[in-house]
Amino acid sequence: MRFFRDLSLSAVVAGFVAVLVGFTSSVVLVFQAAAAVGASPAVTASWIWALGLGMGLTSIALSLYWREPVLVAWSTPGAAVLATASVGLPEAVGAFIVAAALITLCGVTGLFARVMNRIPIALASALLAGVLARFGMDAFLSFKTEPLLVGAMFAAYLLGRRCWPRYAVPGVLLAGMLVALLLGRLHLAEVQWQLASPVWTSPQFSLRAAVGVALPLFVVTMASQNLPGVAAIRAAGYRTPVSPLVGATGLATLLLAPFGAYALNLAAITAAICLGREAHEDPARRYTAAVMAGVFYVAIGLVGGAVVGLLAAFPRELVMAVAGFALLGSIGAGLASAVKDDQHRESALITFLVTLSGVSLWGIGSAFWGVVAGTIALAVQHYRIRAVQPEPGLR
Repeated sequence: MRFFRDLSLSAVVAGFVAVLVGFTSSVVLVFQAAAAVGASPAVTASWIWALGLGMGLTSIALSLYWREPVLVAWSTPGAAVLATASVGLPEAVGAFIVAAALITLCGVTGLFARVMNRIPIALASALLAGVLARFGMDAFLSFKTEPLLVGAMFAAYLLGRRCWPRYAVPGVLLAGMLVALLLGRLHLAEVQWQLASPVWTSPQFSLRAAVGVALPLFVVTMASQNLPGVAAIRAAGYRTPVSPLVGATGLATLLLAPFGAYALNLAAITAAICLGREAHEDPARRYTAAVMAGVFYVAIGLVGGAVVGLLAAFPRELVMAVAGFALLGSIGAGLASAVKDDQHRESALITFLVTLSGVSLWGIGSAFWGVVAGTIALAVQHYRIRAVQPEPGLR
């Protein structure tokens, strides 16, 4: 009953926007990954079923248990790794299980939590701001292709922030859908709703798949997804225990891997939508946005066959604008926290810029390298400061 008392329209819309952004931004990669390992259309629909239920149920369970917003997503860089894989479907499923076991081990042992606890909040905030800033820039860059649509949405955002701050993002989404409908760019009638069915694939384990697929999938999921996911939670002011969250995503992947859940992890970009003030002014009630996102994920997973149609129904610029405007508050808060402390300011800026650059080395995204660069800068600066300090009592 407490959940229904805490629920608000802004939380429902924040959850919907998070799911909309999550699916439309990377679902094509999932289809490419499925095709690369030889999945049939029925198996591909099963992947969406497994991923939707895995993300949805874990988001709902974790958010309700901790009463804090915890959003789970699929591994987008993991899908990119799979899209270049040279293994068959049974071997790929075996690799999913190996990677999931490693992620679960990191959660159970607390190893990942110990690493995260050593990262200063300034660097975590800079990491989050760097990840999200690209979406803010994309929102304004979309003016070039859809000036009327994005202009109307930006006007709705400014008016909403002035008159009804809690419902600014719902106003942006509504304005975008209305303008897209008037322009003939919204094609919801073409979506064919049909239930998806789970398809079991028996795993096949091999050294080739373990080294060539499982290990890269594990590394990119932890470094490029779980790392910024925890940073998003920390930057929003929540202290949700890390180990149970990571362990839960690993365990859910283990259970659903034979049906196509290749890698589940903590969300970062979409989570920021549920973690910010747009979801609710009261931080204690923002968990309802993550729960509603979980409900939408489950619903979309059950109708996996309609995902492609749903993807095509919304103009790309509408999704980019909604995401960018919804994340402005989180970007600003991250930057403010990153540069607040003089001692960490330069290393935080390095983290922000490297992350924003989008640089990728050895298949690992810029979020990981941003933390590496910032940590090195912080270590060098602190070493220099300690080296020039006179010993006590000496003049």
